[in-house]
Amino acid sequence: MIGLLTILLTACGDRLTATNLPTSETSNLPVVQGRISEVAPPALIQELRPSLERYAPQVTILSPLAEQVFDDTQVIVKLQVSDLPIFQDDTLKLGPHLSLIVDNEPAAAIYDLKQPIILENLAPGTHTLRVLALRPWQESFKNDGAFAETTFHILTKTGKNAPDYNLPLLTYSSPQGIYGAEPILLDFYLSNAPLRLSNTANEDNNLQDWRIRVTVNGDSFLLDTWEPIYLKGFAKGNNWVQLEFIDGQGNKVENEFNTSVRVISFDPSYQDGLSQLVRGDLSPTIARSIVDPNYQTIPTPEEETPVIEPETSIVEEENPVVEETPVIEPESPIVEENPVIEPESPIVEETPVIEPESPIVEEKPVETETIEKVEETPEAIESPLTTIPETKEINEPASGIQPPLEVEPIPEPQNNSEQKITIFDRVQQTLNRFQLASSPAEKDIELPTLDPELFSNVERS
Repeated sequence: MIGLLTILLTACGDRLTATNLPTSETSNLPVVQGRISEVAPPALIQELRPSLERYAPQVTILSPLAEQVFDDTQVIVKLQVSDLPIFQDDTLKLGPHLSLIVDNEPAAAIYDLKQPIILENLAPGTHTLRVLALRPWQESFKNDGAFAETTFHILTKTGKNAPDYNLPLLTYSSPQGIYGAEPILLDFYLSNAPLRLSNTANEDNNLQDWRIRVTVNGDSFLLDTWEPIYLKGFAKGNNWVQLEFIDGQGNKVENEFNTSVRVISFDPSYQDGLSQLVRGDLSPTIARSIVDPNYQTIPTPEEETPVIEPETSIVEEENPVVEETPVIEPESPIVEENPVIEPESPIVEETPVIEPESPIVEEKPVETETIEKVEETPEAIESPLTTIPETKEINEPASGIQPPLEVEPIPEPQNNSEQKITIFDRVQQTLNRFQLASSPAEKDIELPTLDPELFSNVERS
């Protein structure tokens, strides 16, 4: 549908000025002068550019359709692009994108086709949409299919903003907006332009000798090649740039949009992503994220590596923490507290507490004040063999009582003696104990005596 011219030359010396035109036309064109001059592209852009050379984007306008008439001033635009990933880097806010131009107004950057694109408050009449596929630094792709256009109408058709597709069409791309660094890109797109066969004038077809006249702040120069160039010498503040499509005789080729002008601003303090890219403030690693969306994951481990280094120093600080192991030593005295068992030894020494039981024996005579207890003693005699274990415990403290006159517990230390006594002697001692506890009035009572022969058959203990 649209013929394209794809002649790309790299030598800056091939730029044309008015002196390259036929002598008859030399006086009609200005010569390059003033502060503006062409320089090489920024080094970082030259390094990134090959990353996108493999793409040949194909742009399509799905809506509005060609020659479509709308009964509203609002139009929804739907675009499609293939063979080019469009995205915007989160940090630098740059990336491959589409440039949407309504009529000859400044372009809008489209980074996400999933978001709705709505044109509002369009004036009644004819309008034309043009869409370009751009690199992150605003340079347009020049392949066939990287450009699309369509003409539609609001309420009615008019002759304005309707280019002739049989004639060459110039689309202004860059510069536009605010810039914080030089050089500044100058770029454009040509549609339906004939192939240039030579640098000489062709009287039969002046269109083959087309040129682009560039004017910056009143200083003009000519281009006969279709390629981006970088310029420096812009003044701080506002600057204006104009592009014109002319033939071999220096005459403007009349068609809509073949003459376009933009006002741009140059502020060296501006710190957007493009300005950092042009200045070279970015490392190639970070800058590569604007040409490859998947490359964003690669710089992250590189940024983490310096974080690992301080972590190693933290590990070194933990070594003195290991030296604090002597803290275990205070725990050793805790082990020495085992002598706590020693308090149990005084418990063993408390065994002499048994001695207070001896006063209990003294209380027994108090209970024997009655005579009835004396009368009961014969009953205990009836079963001396069965009560032997009990009398053994009672009489052990009294085994050493040799003087019958005292019942004091003094003889108790003599319990350790190994002297053996007969059952008869024990019974006799018991009787003597009761005899001592009796009152003087009862001394006349005669107690029955036991015949030793009764115990002659009993073994001595």
